[in-house]
Amino acid sequence: MDTAAIIKNLHPLEIKVLRAYKAGVELTSAKLQAELEYKEGHANQAFSWLGGKGLVAEVRREPYTHYEITDIGRSYAENGTIEERIYNFLKEKGPHALPEIAKALNIENKDVGSAFGSFSKEGVLAMDAEKKAACTGKELPARIVTTNAILKKGLEAKDGLIDSASLSEDEKAVMATLAKKRGVSDFAFRVIEREVVVYALTKDAEEVAVALETAGVTGDEIGSITSKILTSGEWKNAAFRGYNIAIPPARIIPGRTSAYVSFLESVKDKLCSLGFEEFDGPLVETEFWDCDALFMPQFHAARDIHDVYAIKNPTHAKSIEEPFLSNVAAVHRDGGNTGSRGWNYNFDEHFTKHLILRSQGTVLSAHQLAKAKVPGKYFGIARCFRYDKVDATHLSDFYQTEGIVLGEEANLKTLLGFLEMFAVEIAGATDVKYVPGYFPFTEPSVEVHIKHPVLGWFELGGAGIFRPEVTKPMGVDVPVLAWGIGIDRMALMALKLNDLRELFSSDIEQVRLRKAKI
Repeated sequence: MDTAAIIKNLHPLEIKVLRAYKAGVELTSAKLQAELEYKEGHANQAFSWLGGKGLVAEVRREPYTHYEITDIGRSYAENGTIEERIYNFLKEKGPHALPEIAKALNIENKDVGSAFGSFSKEGVLAMDAEKKAACTGKELPARIVTTNAILKKGLEAKDGLIDSASLSEDEKAVMATLAKKRGVSDFAFRVIEREVVVYALTKDAEEVAVALETAGVTGDEIGSITSKILTSGEWKNAAFRGYNIAIPPARIIPGRTSAYVSFLESVKDKLCSLGFEEFDGPLVETEFWDCDALFMPQFHAARDIHDVYAIKNPTHAKSIEEPFLSNVAAVHRDGGNTGSRGWNYNFDEHFTKHLILRSQGTVLSAHQLAKAKVPGKYFGIARCFRYDKVDATHLSDFYQTEGIVLGEEANLKTLLGFLEMFAVEIAGATDVKYVPGYFPFTEPSVEVHIKHPVLGWFELGGAGIFRPEVTKPMGVDVPVLAWGIGIDRMALMALKLNDLRELFSSDIEQVRLRKAKI
């Protein structure tokens, strides 16, 4: 064993352990914390380092169990257990049906039934001729007294932890009914099982300890220079730890916002500086706002189960706001007061309450129309969910920046100007083209496409002027410009990436590099 080399690489935490204890003496983390004033992490680190050098060895592991009182346990300790409350209620108020007890004490029916079942077996409660629970005259069983004693211990214990070794056999039996390892929302205690690792210094440690003593190394040597040491002059008479100038410095990585989040914030700043107000909405929407309010017929192919994600429970909303439901239903049936012929079918008011994940950002515009000011400018950044084959330019959940502009002077030329701003100023594209498009809710409709240096041409988003079938049912009677731009795709271009999936990469090094590009 190269004792000199080992001494050179010892940390003060290790040195103090080696000098304080002899080989064979059993050591634990708790012992080092009590006698050397180590923190738990420091004690464990010392054992780890010493073990790596062969100076300490594991002797054994001693399992132990603690019981931690939960919030419901604290409630029981302060207000009484469910069984105790039911017993006291019946003793004071007389016989009651189980549902009446549940309502009076604000306890779930299942818990009342469970408590009655236990007391019934023990002869404490019974059903009378009217099928009401009543006291038999028998006192509360001993386990209730024991339960209360345990709950009191939990309240008074340090950190709410009870050592299993401190419980009597009767208390352990009752604790088994009160505690659970996982899923403890309905239990008074949480079971915490741990183990104490016992170590002992090896014979080699004695040799190193002797060498440390000979060299006068105590573990109290100064390892870093501080302003306090310099100003006090303490450094003049102090011993210093050796310092290896060949060791590279620690890598300092400051925390910072991800590139994509910064990009989203920059888009918000841009639009707010142009006088836009931001809107938002829930991820779970009804078919009404997601599609019907946008004049998309209920038999439209985009309603297919393969294009939207339905909510399993609950499946439908309770109601839709009026007068919007009636107005939109009339538009779908025969055009209502819009001058349109509508879609000529019987509008299904049950189907329209169907709950789905938001499939397009335009749903935010539909909501905003009902409360928008004229003139007005609004935008939102919406996370949308739509089944799609994931590739370099498609994701199954994605972000859109959605916007509307309301006003008598709003026109297609103004809309194209906004689209150019998104494509050139925000996405950073140099090649842009507009393609005629079709959307059930806009006329005219246009798509904006940009050219990526690697991926080639792809659609950035769609836009148009809302049809009267969309605006009039919401009380708006002026032109409304609308767009839905794939903000993920704008980021793809702006951040010089070649795949949308890179925006959500778990490779932290790639994320850091991406940040540097902004």
